[in-house]
Amino acid sequence: MDDAQTGRLAVLATLWLVYFVLHSMLASLTVKSWVARRFPHGMPIYRLGFNILATLALLPMLWLMHRHPGPILWAWTGAGFWFANALALVALIGFARSARYYDTGEFLGLRQWRTGSCGIEDKESFRISPFHRHVRHPWYALGLVLLWTRDMNAALILSAVLMTAYLFIGAHLEEQKLIARYGGAYRRYMARVPGLIPLPWKSISAKEAAELVAEAERHSAT
Repeated sequence: MDDAQTGRLAVLATLWLVYFVLHSMLASLTVKSWVARRFPHGMPIYRLGFNILATLALLPMLWLMHRHPGPILWAWTGAGFWFANALALVALIGFARSARYYDTGEFLGLRQWRTGSCGIEDKESFRISPFHRHVRHPWYALGLVLLWTRDMNAALILSAVLMTAYLFIGAHLEEQKLIARYGGAYRRYMARVPGLIPLPWKSISAKEAAELVAEAERHSAT
């Protein structure tokens, strides 16, 4: 790998790190609280604006990855090709099937915009879907499957490593807010169900899920 390619990878890594820092900051309750105090009338569009900005901010990294991919480091071939793409297809189906269990209006920020909500915390209630009974962050887990079943060039593997690390860190930061909101019920959920990598021996039944949700709702209401 020549010096020019190494320099481009360094730029790519820097852009990802800046993106992750800004993404975490803007998603934090500290920044949301500051915005709510200074610009309360802007809060109804905060989540929507956050999502639009987060999407647009991906464009420089995606352009650099496309324009300067670097050498291929590995490619799925033979039976591995079919296995990797079958996993990716399963992940896409999982995204489609699991979407029904998410409040997409709340997630995208459209509900806050329509209702004029000025709250700093998400209003979506704690729910344990069939997917959440096996892994606490199904979309993160499915995203990792899609990411790591691709042929890897230098730019993509660098991005994949950084994105994987950020998903683990982001999941931890997100769960600190959930613990504060739902207390011991969410801690017990964490102890019983893995975060990003499903484990066959660690899951909960529908009955156990309903009991945890009921306990979380009682804690949130107090």
